[in-house]
Formats: sequence, C-alpha cells, structure tokens
Amino acid sequence: METNTAHLTKDGIRLYQADDFAGMAKAGALAAQILDNIAEHVVPGQTTGELDRLITQWVDEAGAVSATIGYKGYQHASCISVNHVVCHGIPGDKKLKDGDILNIDVTVIVDGWFGDTSRMYVAGNLPRKAERLIQVTHDALMKGIEAAKPGNTFGDIGHAIQLYAESHRMSVVRDFCGHGLGRVFHAPPNVLHYGRPGTGAVLEEGMFFTIEPMINLGRPETKVLGDDWTAVTRDKSLSAQFEHSIGITADGCEIFTLSPGGTFHPTYG
Repeated sequence: METNTAHLTKDGIRLYQADDFAGMAKAGALAAQILDNIAEHVVPGQTTGELDRLITQWVDEAGAVSATIGYKGYQHASCISVNHVVCHGIPGDKKLKDGDILNIDVTVIVDGWFGDTSRMYVAGNLPRKAERLIQVTHDALMKGIEAAKPGNTFGDIGHAIQLYAESHRMSVVRDFCGHGLGRVFHAPPNVLHYGRPGTGAVLEEGMFFTIEPMINLGRPETKVLGDDWTAVTRDKSLSAQFEHSIGITADGCEIFTLSPGGTFHPTYG
C-alpha cells in the first residue's frame, strides 16, 4: 500500500506527479498492445483458455508481470466474459461460437505501474443487437472520458455514462465500478458509472483511475455464480464493457491504454 499521505486529497485519492504519467503510459501501452494482438485469435471454435494462454505468454515475453495471477487466488492473466457474463469470466475449455461477443480484460505491471484495460471482441459474425450494445457501451465510455477534467466531479462522469446508455434504452450495471490505480491495482476512488452531476469528489490534476462501464441490453441486476468470481446478468441479457485507464491533466485527461493499432473497437470504427 502507498503511504505517502502528502499527495492525498481530502477524499483519500492519491495525486501523482508529472513524471508518473510516463510510467502509466508505458504499462497501459503494453496492456493495449496485448489486446491488439489477441484480436485475430478470437474466432469460432477457439477456447477462452487458449486466449488466456497466449496473453500469459505475451506478458512473460514482455518482461512484465500479470496483476491478476495470484490476485485473491485467481490463476489467469485475463478475465474473459462471454455474452451475458458481465465481468470476471474465468478462461477455460469453453469454445466460442459464431456470433459470441466477449470482453477481454488484462492488467499488467511494468516497472511497478499497473496498466488496466478491457475491450469487446466478436467471434465470427456480429449480430445486430450485439453490435448496437457494443457501440453504445463504447460511446458511453468515451462520454465519461469527455467529462474527466479538473473541476468536474466523479458524479459528472457517472451521469454522462448513465444518460447516454439509458437514452438508448440500455441499463448501467451498478454492482461493479472503476477504481483508482497507479503503483497499486485498486485504490480510492470508486468510479461509479451512474450518478448525479456535481456530486462526489472533485477531479484534480494527477488523479489516476479506470473508467469501465458495463452496459446491459436488459435490466442492470447481476449475480455472482458459485465460483464466487463470475458475474452474470440476472435476466440473461447480453452485457458489454470497455475500459480505459486515464490520468487527469491540467485541462482534461490522458488515456494510458489507447490501442496502438487503432483497434479498440471490434469493428475498428
């Protein structure tokens, strides 16, 4: 845990220095590159376990460390959440079918900095309903990022996401949220993907955190399966998620996890 309280806000949020942005950018770039690399392997008949094996190999080859292997007993370098799995899907022997959509979430540690990002993929042909869900989820994340600038609040970020998703008759998952990070995996604040404008802590230059909305085609409620890890939609509706790690700058924010190949969106749009 970080103990330097000299750079904590009154809300207990760490403020990082200008030099720290470079460390986060390097970690974020590796995580994003790995997600670029995995895209061509997401095909019908592929197993989620093989996708995770490749990700593990690439993390090792980069000389980095997986933040999730060993985290609360978890033994994989990624979470892979298919169709109605909201988050924390465990890779395994499940074979992807044509039309399956999936979120792949990777966190790496590079020189002590945590790079955390996730994005959506499709195996084979993208069904129309799923395409719409993926597009709205992607755009909701970007609306949240647009609101991430000094003087705004975390409620402004959540409100922007919620307003956009609900205007398209989709729902925002409330059981999971974004989080602070830096030289630790999870730290204050909790970044809610819903909320009222002007509420919550005020954004300040030097804050690092993730924004990672989970949007459902149906209702927002989730449940955790018997493995105490995998979260699914209660009504079995499709769910999608995109995640970026960002740092608040003097006049906006820097996205640390931009796709090097411009393939953050599964249709490369």
